[in-house]
Amino acid sequence: MLRILFSARVVVLHLLAIGALVVCGLLGRWQLGVFEESGGPRALVDPAPVAVATLTAPGEHITADEAGRRVIAEGTFDASKQLLVAERDGGLWLLTAFDLGDGTYVPVVRGWVATAQDPAVAAVPEGRVTVGGRLQPSEATDSVQRRTRQLPQGQVLTVSSAELINLWRDTKLRNGFVVAAEQSPAPAVAAKPVNVSPPTESGVLTWRNLAYAAQWWIFGLFAVFMWWHFVRDALRGRAQKDAPGPDSGTEPAAPETPALPARTVP
Repeated sequence: MLRILFSARVVVLHLLAIGALVVCGLLGRWQLGVFEESGGPRALVDPAPVAVATLTAPGEHITADEAGRRVIAEGTFDASKQLLVAERDGGLWLLTAFDLGDGTYVPVVRGWVATAQDPAVAAVPEGRVTVGGRLQPSEATDSVQRRTRQLPQGQVLTVSSAELINLWRDTKLRNGFVVAAEQSPAPAVAAKPVNVSPPTESGVLTWRNLAYAAQWWIFGLFAVFMWWHFVRDALRGRAQKDAPGPDSGTEPAAPETPALPARTVP
């Protein structure tokens, strides 16, 4: 049997079966990966930045299409209207009101600092500046958490438009806030930028790729079946060839006839 299994013809069958099994397995895994990635988030087209006043207004909520958009704001920072947003990646956000010059303000996250004593906290840029960043919707305020937490003066837990209106009185505040990514002219003492990912959308699972993966694996199993079928036929053919048959040319020996005793004639 070993001579048949390792003959040149059968060894070729072994190699073909192994190659087909590996190729089909890899192709099926590739199609499965495409299927899995299709359900993940996908980055949307990132439009060019627009003026912040075109996307947000006092008393109007920011829509899902507007959230995450790149915006540009021109005006001045109001150092008298600044807060620290606590519990942000182990530090604080610098939140400062930005006067757009049309009687409205928009909250701007100038950056991240490790402590409230960071020099960037007091170094509010002076004069007219241009800020570029991404527009974010107002965060929800957890009233229970706010009542149970005792924060230092000048700190908040969320960037909530409803809360900021009460804290920054006599201010016509636009909804949402801007997370600054760049500023011109550059500040003398800058806080660490806060990274905000561009907007994404949930992908749609491509079931067709899952079906392709199953097909490749079925092809691999079929290759194994055909290998087993051919090897079995080769072994059976060899066994039938080695078995004696009626036409092998060997006749059974005739049985010997016992000798009869000699008769005595009277």
